[in-house]
Amino acid sequence: MGKILCVLFCILISSLASSYAQNCQNFAFSTNVIYTTCVPLPVLNSNLHWNYHPSNGTVDLAFRHTGSDTSQWVAWALNVDRSGMVGAQALVAVPNSDGSIRAYTSSVTVYGTTLQPSTLSFAVPNITAERVNGDVVIYATLVLPSGGTRFNQVWQVGPTNNGAPIRHSLNSDNRNSLGSVDFSTGEAGAGGSVGGSRMRRRNTHGVLNAVSWGVLMPMGAMAARYLKVFNVANPAWFYIHVATQSSAYIVGVAGWATGLKLGSDSPGITHDTHRNIGIILFSFATLQVFALLLRPKPDHKYRFYWNIYHHSLGYSIIILSIINVYEGLDILDPEKKWKNAYTGILISLGVITVIMEALTWVIVLKRKKEEKRTHAGANGSYGANGVDQSA
Repeated sequence: MGKILCVLFCILISSLASSYAQNCQNFAFSTNVIYTTCVPLPVLNSNLHWNYHPSNGTVDLAFRHTGSDTSQWVAWALNVDRSGMVGAQALVAVPNSDGSIRAYTSSVTVYGTTLQPSTLSFAVPNITAERVNGDVVIYATLVLPSGGTRFNQVWQVGPTNNGAPIRHSLNSDNRNSLGSVDFSTGEAGAGGSVGGSRMRRRNTHGVLNAVSWGVLMPMGAMAARYLKVFNVANPAWFYIHVATQSSAYIVGVAGWATGLKLGSDSPGITHDTHRNIGIILFSFATLQVFALLLRPKPDHKYRFYWNIYHHSLGYSIIILSIINVYEGLDILDPEKKWKNAYTGILISLGVITVIMEALTWVIVLKRKKEEKRTHAGANGSYGANGVDQSA
């Protein structure tokens, strides 16, 4: 029975795939042009159709985005020198107020571009666009640069404001809408080496900083505040505190370094708030490390002032860390479960803090009461001259 179900399932998947490929290959365009090659792109409901002419190194293509909203812009691009958005030589289709579609070229030089019309690094003799049955189709002829046939490609969809393109979403489909295409062989691959590497660095940066600044730092502060109240934890609490904060600092510096690298690789991206808080955090944490080396002995006259400095700077780091982790999550825009997971960790630490704070005050007050009773008993048993008053 299991084998029969498996065979039926495989037949179903095969038929669906065949049907989809046939829909791509045999799609009837309003221009009546027949394209010999068609590749279904993996995200954003898009297909790329083309005819390659090796005699003159040109390509007639049609980029088709299905189920397009009437207020969305659509773009497809080649990136000759690298992968990703910056450097992309784009064909853009933008809806007009009367329902028609205007098409033009745009060279993307920075992130946050509004896709202003501009010439490309290679010739585009003609470009048009239309909307048919909810699909937006861009038609163009490209003179392939340097006689090559294999390039990185990018495609994208985004909203408009008063008829002008504005920034597209940063969800997973939009971030993964890149790959490669070979017009000669008809091969196309999802993902780009540069774009994929950058995405991995972004994720690494986020994980390192969330773990170090956002989790280990608060845990180290909790160890110092709540463990030292127990006599059995002396001096273990100090070593736990130092080990946890040192680990957080080392991991945090690694995350900070990846952030600097990301910034240098993406000069057009300006996440000012996130970057500035990161710089402040690194500076404060470095001061804390040096402060540990200058820590006075408990009976030193300056120890009181050192404690004020150490505690104030430490709590400032924790608050800024949590704020910046959320800033980073908003920038990365991962699945909602990751932000919920970090929020759950903070709530757990908060609950533990409330419980430990109450327990600490109970222990401290009880200890003070016992010390006061002992002190009072000592004063009641012996007089000023050391004579036993009760006798």
